[in-house]
Amino acid sequence: MAATSAFFIILMAFVTATLSGVFGMAGGLVLMGALALVLPVQAAFVTHGLLQLVANGWRAILHRKFVRWDIVGWYGLASVLAGVAVSLLRFTPSKPLLFLLLGLVPFLTWLPQSWIKLDAAKPSQAFLSGLSVTGLNLTAGVAGPLLDIFFVRTELTRHAIVATKAATQVFAHLAKVLVYGAPILASGTKGLPAVWVFALAIPLSMLGTVAGGRILDRMSDVNFKRWTRWIVTAVGVSYLVQAAQLMLAK
Repeated sequence: MAATSAFFIILMAFVTATLSGVFGMAGGLVLMGALALVLPVQAAFVTHGLLQLVANGWRAILHRKFVRWDIVGWYGLASVLAGVAVSLLRFTPSKPLLFLLLGLVPFLTWLPQSWIKLDAAKPSQAFLSGLSVTGLNLTAGVAGPLLDIFFVRTELTRHAIVATKAATQVFAHLAKVLVYGAPILASGTKGLPAVWVFALAIPLSMLGTVAGGRILDRMSDVNFKRWTRWIVTAVGVSYLVQAAQLMLAK
């Protein structure tokens, strides 16, 4: 791997962990696209899964007093089932399809709230979120906007939303590492960044999570929800442009 690509990954680990620490999902979306620019698709999935596993796990620990563990439990059970199902299908998207899916996912945030009758605080819907969000995570690379739909109608505060979503995403990213990592390990870790890249990126993602949490403390619930939607939409549009360019270049 070129040194420029390695340091790009390290920098994005910090920047995107900070974003996720504030908004709960924007960072993962940005990181997946960044990794797909410099890595093969399977390696990008595994690298994204490892970095986001640490970032989300650390965020859940930092905000553990706000986590709704009942939601996490039902989500985790469904996440295991979704991981097994996708692994049996052995599906890996092409790079143009990956960017197309990454570009479309953010538009889920614009669904009218009157259409959304979901509430992650209900056990059956927490289970449904685990199935659908982990399934999308394993095919598009990210699923933050879909997960957000299950929290639109909850009575949770911004801290509880970020903390609970972080805890659920530990399962989703672990599934990604296992499903896509097994074939790469069988081929000798081909395409993955060097160990030293992870050694630097992981503590920086933890530092970014802390920085994001401090920014979150200074935001209001209204600004939190408004800015999340616009940020992920802008990122989505840029991915649709990238997908179009890749398809036209064929």
